[in-house]
Amino acid sequence: MTKAREVMHAGVECIPIHETLDRAAQMMRELDVGALPICGDDDKLHGIITDRDIVVKCVAAGRDPSKVTAGDLAQGTPRWVDADADVEQVIDEMSTHQIKRIPVMENKRLVGMISEADLGQKLSDEQIAKFVEKVYTRH
Repeated sequence: MTKAREVMHAGVECIPIHETLDRAAQMMRELDVGALPICGDDDKLHGIITDRDIVVKCVAAGRDPSKVTAGDLAQGTPRWVDADADVEQVIDEMSTHQIKRIPVMENKRLVGMISEADLGQKLSDEQIAKFVEKVYTRH
């Protein structure tokens, strides 16, 4: 079975919980990514922020991205998978919660991120079809 660590994109950078959204957007541009994990001073995962979150929850709401922090948008308990989880568990977690990116943890530390693109490059056509059907089907 394929493990999460074999599918993930390693070398993920966190946005600190107290960093502003304008800086988050700059990091996304520099790293050519659409999402960043949000990490606290304790190096714990507090959530994920996407470029869409910045637009919809900040800019479109009339808020100033230079004054709103990544932590302000971190909501609920972040979803994640263990580095040793098999790819079926990854697909199930992403499908169940209809999420398109998921952090990969090992020994309580962030070691990578799995996105739709990662799945598309490394999974069988059957696995991809299962994922797409579950994530994009309205319940």
